[in-house]
Amino acid sequence: MTNFNSIDLVYINKHLLPPSFQKTESARVNDNLKVSFPTGGSAAFAAGIPALHGRLIVQRFRNLDRRSLFVGMRFLCLSLSFLLASLPAMSADVKILNVSYDPTRELYTEINDLFADHYKSRTGVNVTFEQSHGGSSKQARSVIDGLKADVVTLGAGWDITAIERSGLIKPGWQEKLPYNSSPYTSTVGFLVRKGNPKNIKDWNDLTRPDVQVIVPNPKTGAAARWAFLALWGATAKAKTHDLSSLAGLKESQAAARSAKDFPIYQNAEARATIEKFYNNNVPVLDTGARGATVTFAQKQLGDVLLNWENELWLALDEFGKDKFDIVYPSSSILGEPPVAVVDEVVDKKGTRDVAEAYLKYLYTPEAQEVVAQLHYRPRDVETLKKYSADLPPIPLFTIDETFGGWEKAQAAFFAEGALFDQIYRPAK
Repeated sequence: MTNFNSIDLVYINKHLLPPSFQKTESARVNDNLKVSFPTGGSAAFAAGIPALHGRLIVQRFRNLDRRSLFVGMRFLCLSLSFLLASLPAMSADVKILNVSYDPTRELYTEINDLFADHYKSRTGVNVTFEQSHGGSSKQARSVIDGLKADVVTLGAGWDITAIERSGLIKPGWQEKLPYNSSPYTSTVGFLVRKGNPKNIKDWNDLTRPDVQVIVPNPKTGAAARWAFLALWGATAKAKTHDLSSLAGLKESQAAARSAKDFPIYQNAEARATIEKFYNNNVPVLDTGARGATVTFAQKQLGDVLLNWENELWLALDEFGKDKFDIVYPSSSILGEPPVAVVDEVVDKKGTRDVAEAYLKYLYTPEAQEVVAQLHYRPRDVETLKKYSADLPPIPLFTIDETFGGWEKAQAAFFAEGALFDQIYRPAK
């Protein structure tokens, strides 16, 4: 029952209101707009507006004298009249910025449309998206430097860890969603000219003197770091698993948890192969995965493209299956692109509910189907089996079991002054 002897003073986040009401200055407190209600009236008002559910900050003042009550009620009438006039626009559009790595434009364009319909049908809120794409490490740096991402969907866990260390993302982000917050996987394969004229079949072929390889720069792109690790691990004969099955994945995870030493870092053959590869067989280093695909497929440079599996399929779809063939090596690495909410941004914008729902949606059957259709590897085992003709099971090793995780790999190989900087000699 509404109590007219006391008043609720309500603060509504301005981003949840129509643009015309957001411009009201007289009742603004920071990013909130102040509205008065009789006690209990705020809940009744919010109940009729899905966009405001759980979004009201209420301060309650009881036992007001008659003069204060009169002033409050007068303000209430003015506030309600303004809000009621604005109700047709109360769908409260929410805009989300997804800062992602280079090749995911098509993936998130499709998923965004599905999620927007899904979320509106359940909440009445219209969600619109902005996307930003580039090399994963460069994207992480942009967020750290001020790009206001609600969510990041990057190519390597280390890039999100870098954002976490800046204070924008809270610790423990990897535990908030299944599979270490990686809703899908990929791997690294080869794309060759039609008919495979250079007869490129496995990793050892990439260092032949007659082979030129197009690959992104491991200092700027996640695909390039996964490719580096794949070449190193395959050369060192890293232990592989059938990671298309839950049993294989659990076996690898158990091995990673029990591992104490990682002698693979001292493998002399792997180091020599990496040094030879980048200095003799790589004519140019693009900043990201998509740039490398364009260099190989459109500019016709190189004999083989070393890239994300989905990028190999994109080249077939975009430029013609009569021009290229995909070659899967004898083993490769399980690439796990992670996702996270940027806590500081969503809390300031009031978009946490939408951002969290969006990332959870990536694990739904609808989203996993899109993942597979665009040649990423879905986490859902049955969906992966459905698309096994295009996404065949191959022996894979993981960064956690083989290299001890991203922190160790980053420090050893890709940090300033680490191994890549030591061995790479750019062409003059």
